[in-house]
Amino acid sequence: MLNKTLKYLCKPSNFYRGSFPGLMARCHGTVTEATFQTKPYKLHKLETGPNTDVTCTREDALKFYWEMMTIRRMEAAANSLYKEKAVRGFCHLYSGQEACAVGMEAAIRKTDKVITAYRAHGWTWIRGVSMEGVLAELIGREKGCARGKGGSMHMYSENFYGGNGIVGAQVPLGAGIGFALKYQGKDDICVTLYGDGAANQGQVFETFNMAKLWTLPIIFVCENNGFGMGTSSDRASASTDYYTRGDFIPGIWVDGMDVLAVREATKFAADMCRAGKGPVVMESATYRYHGHSMSDPGTSYRTREEIQEVRHTRDPITSFKDKIITSGLATNDELKEIEKNVKKEIDKAVEVAKSSKEIPLEELCADVYVEPINDNIRGTTPFAVHKHRRIATPLNLH
Repeated sequence: MLNKTLKYLCKPSNFYRGSFPGLMARCHGTVTEATFQTKPYKLHKLETGPNTDVTCTREDALKFYWEMMTIRRMEAAANSLYKEKAVRGFCHLYSGQEACAVGMEAAIRKTDKVITAYRAHGWTWIRGVSMEGVLAELIGREKGCARGKGGSMHMYSENFYGGNGIVGAQVPLGAGIGFALKYQGKDDICVTLYGDGAANQGQVFETFNMAKLWTLPIIFVCENNGFGMGTSSDRASASTDYYTRGDFIPGIWVDGMDVLAVREATKFAADMCRAGKGPVVMESATYRYHGHSMSDPGTSYRTREEIQEVRHTRDPITSFKDKIITSGLATNDELKEIEKNVKKEIDKAVEVAKSSKEIPLEELCADVYVEPINDNIRGTTPFAVHKHRRIATPLNLH
C-alpha cells in the first residue's frame, strides 16, 4: 500500500485528484528536485571526498521519509511489545539512527551484501523483510523471518547476514563475505557495520589488516552513537576519530543524522570499492534515543535533557522533514498522509505478528544441520549416563 501511495504522490498529474485526504491544490508548484548542503566530511588518506552539495528528487524525498518513519514506528511497536513482555530476551532499538540505514541502502545495490551487529531491526526491514517478518520474529512466532528462532539479534534475509550477537564478531565475517565477492569476480560490495563500542576489539584491527592486504570490496561502517553500552566513547577510546582507525585504509566521517549526507558518502565509498580501491572505513556520527537495550533505561550515564536536545535539534526525521517542506519537494499534508499510512501498516503488522503461532515442538532440532530435522543432535537430544561409565548416550526416544 505504501509503495503504491508513494508512486501515486510522485506523479504531478495526481496532485489534484483528492484520493488522499488533505492533499489540496496547494500541492501545485511542488518542485521535482532540490539541492542541499551537508556538513563538511572529514577525510583520512583521501585527497578528495564526497560532494557537500547533494541533490534529492521529490520521489526520493518521499521514499526516504517513508522509510525512516517506518523504522521509527516499527521500533516504537517493538518497545511496546517488550513492555508487554511479548518480547523475551534482548531487544536493541534503532530509534534515532534511521538515517544511517536508509541513506546507505539508497546508495548500494540489492545484490550488495550487508552484515551488522545486534541493533538490526531497521536494517532487516530495509533489506527486504516485511514488517510482519520483523515483529513476528521479535516475539518468537513462525511468521518471523527466522521462524521465531532468532529473535531480536538474529534476523536474516537475502544478501543480509544479520544480526550478530557477539560484539565485533560480524567484522571478520564481513571480511569473509568481501573475500568471497572478490574471489568470485563479482562487482558487488559488502557493507560491514559495527558500533563505537566494538571499535576497540582486536579482531576489528586484524580484519582491517587482511582486508587492506587483499584490497577487499568492503565499507567498514562505525555507527558511532556515542555510547558503548553505558560508557561514552570519550571514556572508552583514546582516539574517537573512528574514521582514521584503519590507519592505512582511507576513511570518511559523515553526519549520520543527515540521510542525504550518508547516501552521498556511501556512494563515494562504494564507487571506490567497485573500482578496486577498497576497503574504506566510514564513521557515521549518530545517536540512539533509548538505552543500549530495553533493559537499560539509558539515563544513568546521560541526562534526559541531553536526549531531548538531540531530539529537538538533530533528529534525522524532523530535520529532513523541514528540509523537504521548505524546499518545496513535499507538502506537510503529504507527509502527514505518509505518517498516517505508516501507523496503519505497523498496527496491522503487530496484529499479524501476535496472531501468528509458535513453531511446533517437532521443529526443535530443525535448521541445525543440512537435513532439516535430525532426531539425534548433540545438545538437543535428552542424554542419560551409564551407571558404571561416565559416558553420555542418547536415550531411545522411540
